[in-house]
Amino acid sequence: MREDEETPGTRVSGADDSRPPRRLAREERTIATMVGMYCRDVHGGRSRESEGLCEECAALLAYARARLARCPYGIDKPSCAKCTTHCYKPAMREQVRAVMRHAGPRMVMEHPLLAAAHLKDGRRKTPSR
Repeated sequence: MREDEETPGTRVSGADDSRPPRRLAREERTIATMVGMYCRDVHGGRSRESEGLCEECAALLAYARARLARCPYGIDKPSCAKCTTHCYKPAMREQVRAVMRHAGPRMVMEHPLLAAAHLKDGRRKTPSR
């Protein structure tokens, strides 16, 4: 193992503590990719200065990132759909569901590695708190 790599659930000594563990960083990349695909296909990709998202999708992505950063399960978190602690507001949860319904099937063709990792993460059990 390289010195800058992490094993699951651990941090490398001296690593930048502001950097999320790799699994959470991948989950953030996955939601950003899915929101981007949804915005492009459904909203016509109305460009915003950062990330090319419309205002609605940019707000949704910012909200999802904030929820992910504050997840009480941390690196052991299950997929949000299987989690017993629903930290999303109901309206935002419905928006994320719409994004997932649209982008999920398309991820297999456009981003197969992220899709496979997302499916694998979806099989994780919710840890006890």
